Amino acid sequence: MAEDRISAPQSSAGLIRYYDVTSSKVRITPEMVVGFSILVIVIEIVVGRLLK
Repeated sequence: MAEDRISAPQSSAGLIRYYDVTSSKVRITPEMVVGFSILVIVIEIVVGRLLK
């Protein structure tokens, strides 16, 4: 039964890297993500207190 199996060549099994996909004009640093998250939290707190 093992003779019935067909195997494909393993030369590049998932090791292809696409450099044009990872290149982006927009650069977001981790500091910007943390700052934006804090800003959203502060805005939610302020709006929540204003609507009470």
